[in-house]
Amino acid sequence: MNPSQNSGYRQGVVAAAAAYETVRRDINALVHRGLGVHDFSRAVTRTVTRAVPSDGTCLLTLDPATLLPTSEVVENGLPPVTMLRLTEIEQREPDFNKFVVLARSPQPAASLSEATAGELDCSLRQRELRRPSGFEDELRAALSGSTGTWGALTLLREAHRPHFTPGEVQFVSSLAGLLADGLQRATLLRPATDSAPIDDGDTGLVLLAPDDTVEMANRAADRWLDELAPGHGPSARLPAALRAVASRARALAQDGGTGTDAARARVRTPAGGWIVIHGSVLSDRDGAGPRVAVWLETARPPELAPLIADAYGLTERERLVTELVAQGFSTNEISTRLHLSAYTVQDHLKSIFEKSGTGSRGDLVARLFFDHYLPKLTSPRDPA
Repeated sequence: MNPSQNSGYRQGVVAAAAAYETVRRDINALVHRGLGVHDFSRAVTRTVTRAVPSDGTCLLTLDPATLLPTSEVVENGLPPVTMLRLTEIEQREPDFNKFVVLARSPQPAASLSEATAGELDCSLRQRELRRPSGFEDELRAALSGSTGTWGALTLLREAHRPHFTPGEVQFVSSLAGLLADGLQRATLLRPATDSAPIDDGDTGLVLLAPDDTVEMANRAADRWLDELAPGHGPSARLPAALRAVASRARALAQDGGTGTDAARARVRTPAGGWIVIHGSVLSDRDGAGPRVAVWLETARPPELAPLIADAYGLTERERLVTELVAQGFSTNEISTRLHLSAYTVQDHLKSIFEKSGTGSRGDLVARLFFDHYLPKLTSPRDPA
């Protein structure tokens, strides 16, 4: 490399570093703006692509307990008709750079070109979905932080465009914790809207055919689906959370698993309420293929306590105390269950109150579970 080339290279490196630092600073500002999930996702992907040019993007929110998608924001990505198959591959079939693998990796981002040593068609989703849609390389990242994995980011480049570089992959990887923090805040700390929540007693039931089309849905399910995806209609694709839960249920049944705990996702609706979506595979009695029953119901405080507690940076012991408070246990009952003295439980409660900005059990439950959007289970015989 001659002196002129060497100087140009150094200038390019300096310019890239400056662009990366500017993008990181702008994302940090977005994290603290109090945006909702949709607005935050769009702003973040547009900011990231200033430093890592991309032709298409997809940002998923994930339930950190199950790593199932709960919502998606797509810009210039794959056609909607491909989403069911993409979900199926992600949940049930082997492929490169799956999000569950990236979430456990020391570097939570990777490019398909590097993972396949340039042979992109070794990837099932590339052969079946991305290449037919005009895309070639992809950069995927699991957005993991200290409290779990809250999302997943995919950046796409069209055919005949340069592959993602190791430097770009490393930069996106370095953003994972910051983006996870932003999604966590957007999901948990955004205030609910003033729209009326669906009746807590309503349970929605959806029956999905073997091809995941809706065979039947009761009225409660129609209301839930309309809140998750307004104007969903019979021909519209299922919301991301339902697709993921159904696919996970089929994968469990295929592997001989039992129970439905893993085929479950906690989802915050656009109106600010919380629901739990469960899925279970039914017996294939007519030989047409297994159907999946999916039901949707209002989330209860004990189901949300671990999720919401993460937002306030509670320790593991404080999380356990918070869960028991949400279930209405008294100080003495918590003391017995956790094998702690009552004084230690009170110390934990004091720390929890300080971190969450509350002053009593009732205030804590109201703060953690968004005031009137979820039922309060505080025990009346132990108000403080």
